[in-house]
Amino acid sequence: MLSTKISTFARCRVQNYFIRSTLHTSGAASAKVAVVLSGCGVYDGSEVHEASAVLVHLSRKNARVSMFAPNINQMHTIDHIKGEPTEPNRNVLVESARIARGQIEDLSKLKAKDFDAIIFPGGFGAAKNLSTFAVDGTSMSVNADVERVLKDFHGARKPIGLICIAPVLGAKLFPGCEVTVGSDVEEGDKWPNVGAAKAIQAMKAKHVKKDVTECHVDAMNKIVTTPAFMCNTAIHKIFDGIGVLVNTVLKLSQS
Repeated sequence: MLSTKISTFARCRVQNYFIRSTLHTSGAASAKVAVVLSGCGVYDGSEVHEASAVLVHLSRKNARVSMFAPNINQMHTIDHIKGEPTEPNRNVLVESARIARGQIEDLSKLKAKDFDAIIFPGGFGAAKNLSTFAVDGTSMSVNADVERVLKDFHGARKPIGLICIAPVLGAKLFPGCEVTVGSDVEEGDKWPNVGAAKAIQAMKAKHVKKDVTECHVDAMNKIVTTPAFMCNTAIHKIFDGIGVLVNTVLKLSQS
């Protein structure tokens, strides 16, 4: 009986190693990219589809990916069926590990000198856990480690990719930069979050209107943004837009 349990445990360890290793591509790497997560789930963390799309597109370009998240409690935990706060609260790093399949590090360890580019998927976690935008709007503060790494990458002239609501981080930290969250006009129900575009402008950044399958490049600041789920549209269009952003970030990382 004991030998059976040991054998089962050994198989589980082998399976776990295989699962973890699938996150890393083989062959010559085109770039080393840091991906910063903010939890797991659109209403209180990283938008799972956006994070997955980033990883798929980076994998197709044979990038070497490392994932990070701040080791802090979430602002709150949301029941994704009811859309209401629930208990207990959760840890951002622990929840982000669900997307990273366990391969993730504390954001405090991230250094710009070790990477060629950085990408932040969206989701409400960017506005609740990485910053206080969801509560404070244009008076928002940014998590200390998030601010540090963004300023480090910016100062090193390494490209920054910001997806969905994450461009508010750039708008707050780099006044005068150019970003997009899609449109500042609702256009029926296509763009239900136009207030974010107005907030970006109020923070002295420039908002550029872009469709969901496009990205905007602020060449001076090396900031690349795309609307993703800020747009109410088909998921494949969001996936394609994130692909455009990833490819652009990778090209900038070589320049």
